[in-house]
Parts: sequence; C-alpha cells; structure tokens
Amino acid sequence: MMRSLFLQAPSFDGYDGGAGARYQMKREVKSFWYPTWLAQPAALVEGSKLIDAPAHDQSWDDIKHEVDDRDLVILHTSTPSFRQDVHTAELIKQRNPRILIGLIGAKVAVQPQEAMDASPAIDFVARNEFDFTVLDVAKGMPLAEIDGITWRDRDGAIIHNRDRKVIEDMDSLPFVSPIYKRDLTIEKYFGGYLLHPYISFYTGRGCKSRCTFCLWPQTVGGHNYRTRSIPHVIEEVKYVIANFPEVKEIFFDDDTLTDNLPRVAELAVELGKLGFGKPGFKMAWSCNAKANVPYATLKVLKENGLRLLLVGYESGNQQILHNIKKGLRTDVARQFTKDCHALGIVIHGTFILGLPGETEETIEETIQYAKEIDPHTIQVSLAAPYPGTFLHKQASDNGWFDTSNELLTDDGNQIAQLSYPHLPSTVIFDKVEEFYKRFYFRPSKIWSIVSEMLRDWNMMKRRLREGVEFFDFLRRRKEAA
Repeated sequence: MMRSLFLQAPSFDGYDGGAGARYQMKREVKSFWYPTWLAQPAALVEGSKLIDAPAHDQSWDDIKHEVDDRDLVILHTSTPSFRQDVHTAELIKQRNPRILIGLIGAKVAVQPQEAMDASPAIDFVARNEFDFTVLDVAKGMPLAEIDGITWRDRDGAIIHNRDRKVIEDMDSLPFVSPIYKRDLTIEKYFGGYLLHPYISFYTGRGCKSRCTFCLWPQTVGGHNYRTRSIPHVIEEVKYVIANFPEVKEIFFDDDTLTDNLPRVAELAVELGKLGFGKPGFKMAWSCNAKANVPYATLKVLKENGLRLLLVGYESGNQQILHNIKKGLRTDVARQFTKDCHALGIVIHGTFILGLPGETEETIEETIQYAKEIDPHTIQVSLAAPYPGTFLHKQASDNGWFDTSNELLTDDGNQIAQLSYPHLPSTVIFDKVEEFYKRFYFRPSKIWSIVSEMLRDWNMMKRRLREGVEFFDFLRRRKEAA
C-alpha cells in the first residue's frame, strides 16, 4: 500500500471549501464542514493521513514536510479553489518529484481534460464517485487498469479510462468518524445553526430531486439515493457516542435524508433506542430535509431526538421553483414549516437570489415569504452556476454570465455571477444584504435570538462572536461591490 496523504490544501483565510462543503466560499459567519469526501477514501487506505489545512489554519509551510515521505497525495479541489490547488500540487512535486498526485472533487469529475491540462504536476484525476478508484491507485495498480481515472502516461498523453460503476453496497464503505478521531480537531468545525462541537457524516449518497443548481448530485453522487443499512449507521453513531463525549449534535449530511420517509422514521426510532430524545441524553441529531415531510413523520423524528432540519426553500415564487425543477409547492412548504414550529423542530432555511426567472418583484416575494414562514435562522446565497450543473449550461447558452466565469473574489467572497437584461447582477448582489437585514432586524427575531442567548452562556458567547462576523461579512460585501 502506498504511503498516502489526503489533503485539503491551504486556501483563503476563513474559506469553507472542504470536501464536505455544498458550495465553497467564505460565509456570513465562520463555518467549516468536515472533509467527509476525503475522509471516506482515507478510511479505505491503510496507513493514510488526512490533513484539512483551512479548518486548522495551516499554511504550506506548516504542512510541507508531510509530503517528504509519501508516495501518493490525493488533493480535493473545487472550481473556486482550483488555481490555488494546482499551485499546491506544483509545490508538492517540486519538493518530492517522485510522488504521485491525484485530484478529486466535482470540478475534476466534470472537467477532467481541463484539469490535466492545467499542470504537468497532476498525474491523474479520479472522476465521479472516487473512493475505490483511489484505493486501487494506493494499492499500486497500473493506472492503465484503473476504472474511473483520467491520467498522464510517460509520453505526456492524457488518457481517459472507462467510467467506474457507482457503489451500490454502501455498507462496503468504512466509517469516517475514526478518521476524524485520528486526524482532525473537531472543535475546529463550526456550523452557524448546529450545536458545537458537532460531527457530520453520510448515511447515503444521491438525491432524487433534480434541482438545476445543485452541485453534488449532478457531478458525483447521482440521482439514485443509495443508502447504508440502518444497523450500519447505528454502529457508527455508537462509535461517535463512545469516542466523542464532547459532541452535542450529529448531522446526517445526506443530500436529502427525508427522501426515503420509511427509512428516516426507522432510523429515528433506532436513535431513540440509544437515548436520543430522552431526558438527560446530551446529544441531538439533525439533517437536510425537503419542505414536504408530513406531520406524522416529523412527530416520529422529533420524539426520537431530532433538533434541527436544514431546509432549502430557495424561493417564495412558485414559477421560479418550477424553473429550477425543485419539485416543491410553496403551500406544502408553508404547512411543513407550521408543523415544524408546532413540534418544536428548529429550521435553518436557505434561499437563493438570482435564479432563472428572478425579478425585483420575485425577490420581494421571497423576502416576504421568509418573514412569513420564519425559520429560526437563514442563509441567503447568490445563484452559483458551477460547471457540471444544468444551471451552468443554461447560463452559457443564454449569455447570463456577468463578465467572467469566476465564482468568488480573490479573497473567497461570492460574486453575483448571473445577470439578466431586466435584472443586473449588481441589483441581485445588493438584495442579499437587504434580505438579511429585513429578516434579522425585526423586533420579534431580535427578541428570539436575545432570549436564546440569555438562556445559555455558551450560546451568548457564540452569538456575540457570530454577530461580529456577520457585520464583518456585510462590510466585506460593501467593499466587494
């Protein structure tokens, strides 16, 4: 087995671009997702090491010695961080010319030729679902025999091997949490709406929804929701309980855990048997959900320890939801949200401005919608047409890109990339700040947050820190504009 290093390379200060982030950017408050997509193949490769440099505030000088005695480096990359990641690959190759360097991630899954053309320091990229592809490389198999890679031969020719079949037996993948325990400092990982410290991992891959903007299902995970068995998931939960007593919340990071209603209810009941939702049990759980879960299922989840749902509402305009193939009705989402409020389930709602069909009127409709349904916290993003998504193809075909294909500024802040004849990108950009202010600067919302702070000293310290970060976020946006 090759001596293998799995690396999330140094990047922008405070940039959440890890191999678990849905979208890579600086956020309104400090946030780092676990590098789950790196940890999974790392768990397959005996003797490996995982370094998540951005979350641990590590520079190249802090980690460069780690490549000296390695045979293989697997670098996760993304569209926004690609140039910096290529630079890191070149630094690695300069320091250790014998090392084999491979890239993984959504960017190279859909643009393997472009990735290989970027630098001779890159020996191969692993396309699509890459766990066992990386294992084959680490075992020393000839690159010519490995499914799912694009690689460079000795003459410099770039060769595309046949695709690898997707993983059907998800229980064949080992737990990622032991890799977290071995290589990461979990206190470094923050989510503005999650209890701290938290841990996240997947119970399945793929998403049945066809949202045109969504990155992972269209590039790596696919639209067939493939799941681990409930006993397999529960065993990893038991590992977390036993080995991370400080953890307050487990976040199941499946694209949409509620895609399979009987399964999520069964999982909840089994979590309840471990103590979740019971008096005195100090750990909660949360997950991504679509805003269409019926009351009966929500009740089962809440009774068995569910604390929070991360819900993509995206827009309050029904036509825009049709345009992006969300498969959601606003009346259903309203009832779902009322049910969550009634049951005491916290909601972090996400919204996107600038999607196809957006106008100043639909933005106003979405702001009013968000205030009406009133999730506990929100995230407002600009539409981001990542390569490999249908939204990117739409933008290319219709000339919607505003000057360039860049997704972020040079310091990691999101750019309003789409511009329409009736709605320029500058207006869309400014509306994000207006959305946040009009949602959070309401007396009822201010009192809700203050009450939460008064009940919990740790929450008081956290919200004060996040408040400073949020106003700094607004300041940076003004400077970027």
